[in-house]
Amino acid sequence: MSRAEGRPSVSELFYGSVTMGERGQVVIPAAARKQHGLQPGDKLLVFAHPHMCGLMLARLEDIRALLAELEQWRELVSGMAADADD
Repeated sequence: MSRAEGRPSVSELFYGSVTMGERGQVVIPAAARKQHGLQPGDKLLVFAHPHMCGLMLARLEDIRALLAELEQWRELVSGMAADADD
């Protein structure tokens, strides 16, 4: 990771290229699977990039964990707002 910017460099974010087969299948590069702990049988969600310039994949269990964390933050902020109203 580029420490000066506090975020990964382009080379750290790029895993290579893939070719889509006739049935729309692609193989996730081994380095990406290893770094992100992807295992056979993992359920992946496929999203359109917010600017419609590509696709994003996310493991279902990671999305569930993110949603649980966001719910905790929502509860915290709601409590702070309620305290401020008192």
